[in-house]
Amino acid sequence: MGAASMAFGFRGLPVLEQTPATLRNILSAAAKDDMNWVPSRGRWSITMVLAHLADVELNGFVRRFRAIAEEENPSLPAYNQLALFESGARFDGREELERFERRRADTLAWLKNLPRNVESRLGRHEELGVISFGQLLNEFAFHDLGHIRQIAEVFRSRAFYPNMGVFQNYYTIHP
Repeated sequence: MGAASMAFGFRGLPVLEQTPATLRNILSAAAKDDMNWVPSRGRWSITMVLAHLADVELNGFVRRFRAIAEEENPSLPAYNQLALFESGARFDGREELERFERRRADTLAWLKNLPRNVESRLGRHEELGVISFGQLLNEFAFHDLGHIRQIAEVFRSRAFYPNMGVFQNYYTIHP
């Protein structure tokens, strides 16, 4: 990767690179019941978050990145994060993590070869209006960190909190 590549100066790149391994490490001790536990109505299980990450990688981020990089001021459709679950499809958390890992590796390889000036290219988001490639890139890293936090909170709330006894008095959980 040369000094002129897009990823060279992006401070979120380590987040994007480390997210799959971070998730794999956090979930190495998670049982299937932990992965599939839905904390409450309207909340997602760890498996659902992993399925979302695998889906949004292509259908939310990569499609938009490619459109902005390759077209002049493209129209960017909104991403419906609930559509994935509306069909009633069942997911396996470990398989979704593997799918996410493969897709992220492909995404990073592509991003690292783009010229740095791609950051200023623009597209028009269906709901948000004009966005730049750089803004989308920052949202990408922010999105990863939010879901790492979400997965950690669901896992700790399911696997450890119920067994802490009186130490529960020191904590408030938000799975």
